[in-house]
Amino acid sequence: MQWVDCTDEQHGEAILAIFNEAIVHSTALYDYEPRTRAQMTSWFEAKRAGSFPVIGLESDTGELMGFASYGTFRAWPAYKYTVEHSVYVHPAHRGKGLGPQLMQALIRTAQDQGKHVLVGVIDASNTVSIRLHQALGFTHAGTVRQAGFKFGRWLDVDFYQLILATPADPQDG
Repeated sequence: MQWVDCTDEQHGEAILAIFNEAIVHSTALYDYEPRTRAQMTSWFEAKRAGSFPVIGLESDTGELMGFASYGTFRAWPAYKYTVEHSVYVHPAHRGKGLGPQLMQALIRTAQDQGKHVLVGVIDASNTVSIRLHQALGFTHAGTVRQAGFKFGRWLDVDFYQLILATPADPQDG
C-alpha cells in the first residue's frame, strides 16, 4: 500500500467510479445522477485552485483503494480556517481500516495547512461514517432534519466537527 497525491490524470477515472457508485447506491452523496468526466475535471481544478488536498491510498498493484479530500466550507472570507471534508473507500476495500487511515492523513494535512475546523456533513443514517468520525474525536455539531430528498424519502444530515489547535496566528482578512 502507498500514499499518493491524487491527480485528475492518474486518478480521475477511479475517483469518478467511486463517487458514482456512492451516488447510485447510497445516501453518502445527495446527487441524483452519476457525475461526468467533465465534472470530475472541474472538481480537481477547484481542489488545485484552493490548494486543497486529494489524498489517496493505492494498492501494491496501483489500484486506488480510497481517497480523502476537503474544500471550501462556506464561501465567505471569515470561514477560511474551516473546511468540509469527505472520505470514500472503494467498495472492494471497505472494512479494511482504510477510512481511519485516510482521515488521519487528512487531519495531519489540515494541521499542516493551518486549518482550524474540519466539518463532516454525514447522512444521519450512515452509522459507519458517524462511528468513524466519533472514534477520531469529532463531535456532533447539529442535525438538519429533512435536508435532502433521495430514494423517495427525506434525509436528515448530521454535522460533525473536529477543532484543531491550528493555526498558530490566525488573521482577519
